[in-house]
Amino acid sequence: MTEKYQEYMDSEEKQQKLYKKTLIIVILSQIFGGAGLAAGITVGALLAKDILGTDSVSGLPTALFTFGSAGAALLIGKISNQFGRRSGLASGFLVGGLGAIGVVLAAMIENIVLLFLALFIYGAGSATNLLARYAGTDLANAKQRAKAISLALVSTTFGAVAGPNLVDVMGEVATGMGIPALAGPFILAACAYIVAGVVLFIFLRPDPFIVAKAIAENEKKLVDVHNNEGLTNSDFSNRRGIIAGAIVMITTQFVMVAIMTMTPIFMGNHHHALHAVGFVIGLHIIGMYLPSLVTGVLVDRVGRAKMAYASVVTLLIAGGLAAFGSIDSIGSITIALLLLGIGWNFGLISGTAILVDSTSTTTRAKTQGMVDVWIAFSGAIGGGISGVIVAYTNFAILSIATSLLAILIVPAIIWAGINKQEQI
Repeated sequence: MTEKYQEYMDSEEKQQKLYKKTLIIVILSQIFGGAGLAAGITVGALLAKDILGTDSVSGLPTALFTFGSAGAALLIGKISNQFGRRSGLASGFLVGGLGAIGVVLAAMIENIVLLFLALFIYGAGSATNLLARYAGTDLANAKQRAKAISLALVSTTFGAVAGPNLVDVMGEVATGMGIPALAGPFILAACAYIVAGVVLFIFLRPDPFIVAKAIAENEKKLVDVHNNEGLTNSDFSNRRGIIAGAIVMITTQFVMVAIMTMTPIFMGNHHHALHAVGFVIGLHIIGMYLPSLVTGVLVDRVGRAKMAYASVVTLLIAGGLAAFGSIDSIGSITIALLLLGIGWNFGLISGTAILVDSTSTTTRAKTQGMVDVWIAFSGAIGGGISGVIVAYTNFAILSIATSLLAILIVPAIIWAGINKQEQI
């Protein structure tokens, strides 16, 4: 394999050119992927409530497509580790598109079993959307990693913001086709995910992960010539760093999904219009992705640990505002959801950078897939129990209780010694 990519091994300039090309392809796919992702976030819970007629299981759609995301993350990680990012990411988006089509069919015939199955399959798109952030880091150096992650995430903003704000438009399109209005955004999701998959399958060549593995293998051979140990940085794996990075991302995902899932229900129960729900969720998604360019630079320059701590503070403030803001005012819930997204963004990028720093090239994609499985499970649990918590207490209790869990990030960072590593 190494001979096939010899030109990249011999030239750092060609490595950087491929790195930049990879970012462009990932950015393009993420624009479409973001639009597909937004459908489930915005109307998934409302669609389930409409069919089932109860709030208590409104968190189930989020739980289902998040559990589907977990299974898909594991498979995509294994496929990527063996065959490259192109095969793994393209297949994930295409499967997610099929799931979105299934949701539309389920809404048309009002079949709850098909709806739940389709939402589970639709989760593959969500997993792929997150896993795509790793593709840009394969050929990035240590000072480029967080920025590469951020570029992949910020590009998601364009599609993800458009999605919620097209709820009414897609609802009208769906109604005109004889399809329930709430299924409209899933028509957009199906098209968007399929296009994202096709873009990656056609243009992500040569595969950045395969090239990175070839470069690492070549470096190992060169070291083997000079010493008997053959140990290089590519063989290094920091288990504490992997665990700490995972805890940062898993915790922020749980907090974000739990509060976000019940926000449309909370707003609907207080007579806010569907377009207002779309507006708030749209701003929430802006908070999730748009700060990425700045976040990436800060993570690379200020440090992974400090930005992880910033995530904790931001999530605590968001939970407080969601809990104690005015019930009838859209302003407080909008700011709370915006900050919720920003806190998630800080945690995801800093946690991802810690994870990439702590893994070796040979097992990186597989490890990333495994960690994203736990991120997905965390979100599934958060989404699943959120409806139950609100049904037996209220939205304020949910917001306070879940946001306090963000404090767990602090001891994890200290235990892994991330602060000390960055000071060396």
